[in-house]
Amino acid sequence: MKKSVFYHAGCPVCISAEQDIIELIGANNVDIVNIGKEKNRIDEAEKAGIQSVPALVTPNGNVLHINFGASLEDVKA
Repeated sequence: MKKSVFYHAGCPVCISAEQDIIELIGANNVDIVNIGKEKNRIDEAEKAGIQSVPALVTPNGNVLHINFGASLEDVKA
């Protein structure tokens, strides 16, 4: 089964959401990507449809923007 991917930028809002996502769907079912640290994955996030983080991409490719922590443009800067 394909995993969900949770993108975040490492801010307190994102870290809190990360913990909730892990609790809800399980650490084995989600790939956690801190694009604040892994800037090489920003392009991947944009291609998936991410506009702001934190956000979850489901195995079906649906993007769920969770709260508003930072736009991808802010993370790129």
